[in-house]
Amino acid sequence: MKVSRLLIVPIIVGILLLIPLIGMQFSDEIVWTTSDFLVMGILLLVTGLAIDLVLRKFPSTKSRVIFCGIILLFFFLIWAELAVGIFGTPFAGS
Repeated sequence: MKVSRLLIVPIIVGILLLIPLIGMQFSDEIVWTTSDFLVMGILLLVTGLAIDLVLRKFPSTKSRVIFCGIILLFFFLIWAELAVGIFGTPFAGS
């Protein structure tokens, strides 16, 4: 049975979201709300689908690496802003 690449991304996102969910069961220091799971799920899903699109549309390895790097850079910057507010925008979690 072959699983579609578009189905693999949401499965991986779900597995990644299980990490804080399980962590919340064992520690009082991890406190995520439903909106936290929703925002991170959307962020991971968009990132994964964008990388999948790059891998399918760009033939050369160099361009794939460059564009995937740019996508991951934006992902980490948004994640850091939402977590600790490194830029001080109204979206900051601090």
